[in-house]
Amino acid sequence: MITERADEVIPNADLLIRDDRIAALGPRGTVVVPKGARIRDVSGKWIVPGFVDTHDHIADIRRGVLDFDGWGPLANLAYGVTMAFDPSPLSIDMLAYQDAIDTGLMLGSRIASTGPAIFSFNEFESYAQVRATLSRYRDDYRVGNIKMYRSGNRRVRQWIAMAARELGLQPTTEGALSMKLDMSQIIDGYAGNEHALTAVPLYADMIALMAKSGVGWTATLQITNGGSEGQDYFIVRDHPAEDPKLNRFAPRFVVDMKTRMRMYREPDEYLFPRVAASVTAVQRAGGLIGIGAHGEMPGLGFHWELQAHTMGGMTPTEALRAGTIGSATHIGRGADFGSIEPGKYADLVDPLKDISNTLAIAAVMEGGRLRDGPTLAELWPQVRALPRRWYCDDRPPGTPDPCSGVMAQLR
Repeated sequence: MITERADEVIPNADLLIRDDRIAALGPRGTVVVPKGARIRDVSGKWIVPGFVDTHDHIADIRRGVLDFDGWGPLANLAYGVTMAFDPSPLSIDMLAYQDAIDTGLMLGSRIASTGPAIFSFNEFESYAQVRATLSRYRDDYRVGNIKMYRSGNRRVRQWIAMAARELGLQPTTEGALSMKLDMSQIIDGYAGNEHALTAVPLYADMIALMAKSGVGWTATLQITNGGSEGQDYFIVRDHPAEDPKLNRFAPRFVVDMKTRMRMYREPDEYLFPRVAASVTAVQRAGGLIGIGAHGEMPGLGFHWELQAHTMGGMTPTEALRAGTIGSATHIGRGADFGSIEPGKYADLVDPLKDISNTLAIAAVMEGGRLRDGPTLAELWPQVRALPRRWYCDDRPPGTPDPCSGVMAQLR
């Protein structure tokens, strides 16, 4: 069990789950097992914390009219992403979907968001105006984070950072392909910085600024600001259009749209390994790194993002740390998620020499409910198949049924 509690690895462990939280853990035989507890033997498997995607623009849901059969959050969960954070959702519908998942009306990864980003059209002229707007985000949207995006001059941007701190909100932002903007916002106290920095490689002064400021950095290598989209590399390499799991949790027409019109490039044309090398340098200098795949390929994209970071020199252990406790801390959720510790949510993945091994998910636990990794059929506390999705029958004639075999996983 890789707990992500410092460098702790427990090779032969007991883990006690009570309701939706972790109650206790330790070497085999050291945990007091309550009378009547249900015991599940997972010998020979690794257990890691649920993955946290720090930058997931969750577009695979319906807008205006809520649809609790959305496939994007479901795909995330199937790939072990138990928490997704949307820094600037496309609409306020995301707030309702957050509640739907939390209350059990919808199955999928947990969602947190900033609410709609704060743009320049607000035309702020005073600190009081900024504070009033952010108060509505906190009190009416009930968010814990906000996203500022080119909201005005530096004074306005500083007002937003100051008001956010005063109101208990965690502010994140991005530099809009401007290194100067990135640097000034980090200096001015923004807690997060989204996307790749356009200066490649980063040198010692910038690495020190990123590390010592405590800013959380999510580089989103799947889109790679300033370079070719990293996801094209993985699509060409892995041929995901034929991936049975992806086709089970995404409509076929969506899979085709996302995979069959990509551009081939020679490997040396991609920028993301060099960006990842700078991310690795910041992490090793003590900086806070999160993993976010931008929502391009829900679920699967997170694993590509982990692999992209190792292509810049991160070890699998470092990448796992970034994708769990690093990500959770980055979005202000480290007290509840990101590591296997008593009191935290029982969000676990049962998948270290090769980071691609994270794709071999045997089971996923979210909030204490255990599900089969390949199918999301519930294994505990009840045994039941995942209801058949509407898109299972929306496929070209003569092609295999991507949703068959669910009950076979339960026998």
